Amino acid sequence: MSTVWSQVVGQPEAVEVLKASAAVAASMVDGTFAGGSSSAVAHAWLFTGPPGSGRSVAARAFAASLQCETGAGCGSCAGCRTAMAGTHADVHVVVPEGLSISVAEMRALVQISARRPTGARWQVVIITDADRLTEGAANALLKAVEEPPDRTVFLLAAPSDHPEDVPLTIRSRCRHLGLRTPAAPAIAEVLRGRDGIEPSMATWAASVCGGHVGRARRLATDEAARTRREQVLRIPLNLRRLSDVFDCADDLVRAAEADANEVSGTRDEAEKEALKTAMGHGGTGKGTASATRGSAAAIKELERRQKSRATRTQRDAIDLALVDLAGFYRDVLVIASGSTATLTHPDRERDSRQAATMWAQDSTLRRLEAVLACREAMELNVKPRIAIEAMLTTLHYG
Repeated sequence: MSTVWSQVVGQPEAVEVLKASAAVAASMVDGTFAGGSSSAVAHAWLFTGPPGSGRSVAARAFAASLQCETGAGCGSCAGCRTAMAGTHADVHVVVPEGLSISVAEMRALVQISARRPTGARWQVVIITDADRLTEGAANALLKAVEEPPDRTVFLLAAPSDHPEDVPLTIRSRCRHLGLRTPAAPAIAEVLRGRDGIEPSMATWAASVCGGHVGRARRLATDEAARTRREQVLRIPLNLRRLSDVFDCADDLVRAAEADANEVSGTRDEAEKEALKTAMGHGGTGKGTASATRGSAAAIKELERRQKSRATRTQRDAIDLALVDLAGFYRDVLVIASGSTATLTHPDRERDSRQAATMWAQDSTLRRLEAVLACREAMELNVKPRIAIEAMLTTLHYG
């Protein structure tokens, strides 16, 4: 069976650092630590890197190695298996489903982190999107990081260590580990070897995913994802009339809404039914009526969280489309300038060359800037349809 480190794609230097730290941690637990290098086991780590670089995967692999019975991340012991599966009692993972991580959620997690590990090894807290911490949540986390409990390790993942992503007060108390974008051959090898994907499909998906392992896997296995990508990349050359702007905007928004409904539709209903059952709905006997009346607030809070999750899913889908569009205009600039740089969308080279002959380079650059401005507007909570229509108008006129 492969080790937990085989899940971390294209990051050999980072893996060596984490392996060394895990070995020291194991010696401290087993009582064989010789002294002199305990700083290798930092109480807080910050994993940074571009989307798809595997920040959260590396954090999970490190958490598994800390719980590993051999200390090497063997991948076969109970500690490794449960940590990677998300069921280990001493590994707590925060995956924000909404727009942010609240202070209440972080305070509850900090309380859990203060407990002694039940398995006599390490208590590990993983925050997969630390850039979504609210100010209050960041302050709650800071108190725990400043005075870390014994045998507790915090693993934070964020796009960068910039103050806009991670406050300086937290960043200064973490050991920083930067990850890079995995190379296409490394991604293709993982798709072939681990996921059993046919070689030609794996090679294609790795070449067009922008270094994002998860995106490559989805493109290789989901025909609907491939179709949506094709629809997005046809937009630049299909904006012939002003009316096309509104048609394309409708298509983008509807596709994002469909993604959100697909992800959360059945899940929302199952969550609501489970909560109602837990609160006594449908029951009989003394006290069930009052319990049912008292559940209204809990159901309302659940609906609020579900709405936030759907909004985040929709925005993520739109952002993915915008990233693909930005890559197309970048390819046009690469071709127009005569550069030999690798194209973001090599399978759309013909369209990129056609656009390079139609548009001046400064016009292409304005189009690229419009896409990036739309991404920023979405982050500032501008209504998706308004932001997309404004962007597509610029793409039309150039």
